[in-house]
Amino acid sequence: MSYVSSVFQRIKVRNANEPEFLQAVEEVFKSLEPVLEKHPEYISANILERITEPERQIIFRVSWVDDQGVLQINRGFRIQFNGALGPYKGGLRFHPSVYIGIIKFLGFEQIFKNALTGLPIGSGKGGSDFDPKGKSDGEVMRFCQSFMTELYRHIGPDVDVPAGDIGVGGREIGYLYGQYRRIKGVFENGVLTGKGLSYGGSLVRTQATGYGLIYFVDEMLKHNNKVLQGKTVVISGSGNVAIYACQKATALGAKVIAMSDSNGYIYDENGIDLPLVRQLKEVERKRIRSYLNFHPEAQYIEGCKNIWSIKCDIALPCATQNDISLENAKTLVANGVIAVGEGANMPCTNEAINYFLENKILLAPAKAANAGGVATSALEMSQNSMRYYWTFEEIETKLKNIMVTIHSNAAAASSEYGFGYNLVAGANIAGFKKVADAMMAQGNY
Repeated sequence: MSYVSSVFQRIKVRNANEPEFLQAVEEVFKSLEPVLEKHPEYISANILERITEPERQIIFRVSWVDDQGVLQINRGFRIQFNGALGPYKGGLRFHPSVYIGIIKFLGFEQIFKNALTGLPIGSGKGGSDFDPKGKSDGEVMRFCQSFMTELYRHIGPDVDVPAGDIGVGGREIGYLYGQYRRIKGVFENGVLTGKGLSYGGSLVRTQATGYGLIYFVDEMLKHNNKVLQGKTVVISGSGNVAIYACQKATALGAKVIAMSDSNGYIYDENGIDLPLVRQLKEVERKRIRSYLNFHPEAQYIEGCKNIWSIKCDIALPCATQNDISLENAKTLVANGVIAVGEGANMPCTNEAINYFLENKILLAPAKAANAGGVATSALEMSQNSMRYYWTFEEIETKLKNIMVTIHSNAAAASSEYGFGYNLVAGANIAGFKKVADAMMAQGNY
């Protein structure tokens, strides 16, 4: 048994009931054999086991009162995974599926994603099994206030800087920050990112993950003598990442023909009416089936997984983890897909990833392709530190340059370690080496 396999077996025993975390670790470890052969000092320093064990795991009770006056109880989490590169940085997810294994998988992925940005940020992740869907603004506010009443003691601009994720948008960040400010008594706006523009937020932050995904995919296509213009695109999801990926892909000449939510998907062969989707999802908070009220010529199909049966040139899974299974991957390949860009965190199963790579499909891995969100969060932190605002154009230019550099570094790492043009391996290696070197420099702890 190889060294990497033996370490993974120990990690499996220690984290036996956390399949998402183990899936993320296995996917990274597959790329690291040649790195460890070239750098045996990483083995001597036991980097693999150290990097897969969070520095700190915090679990706490969140008590809040609903609109009927009934006391409700949820569970809150914050994992400060790796601080070798800077303050812990990563989003908060509010969703019923959240448990410690989900937060660990997200935090582990965040280690490499944050390293790839080239910015001084470590890795953290958090959230709760609270579901904001169907809750009033008052209920969401009371939950967020209770959540922050515990979380505040573990975070700070130079300690841990949370942001949003699924279920945590501008409304939730506002309530969280308001409670933090009330408790601490200071205007410390560098403690959260994704804030509103009126109190320290950054332009482009809302668009950043979706825009960054398209910039990365566009760079990947160009590297392989292909273009985005004229391509048909299918996007799963209809949140921030999906909406702004759709916007930027359309601006660069592609045609997005399908989007989804957790209930089903819409297929519009004329091209998705994005302003309508934004109105339905961002303003009215309606299900995507309402699209048919305005475009009866479009189709709505129940079951969001079936979106991958639509023939397209480019697939962009932007919803949630394990969105594309091996079966979905086979269907996409059979229908002629040329590229897949992971907008969500770990949206393809490991079996699907392997199938895409075996069939020479261009694959933009999540830890590289969706790093634009956290990169712009770090730019928000910089602006907060300077008490200064950059323009939309300045930040978008910085974002594009970061995504182009991530692609270049991933491609170079892949080539250096014998993987050819394999951005999955390249992103893993480039991110790992940066963090491993920082850990080595700081000693054993």
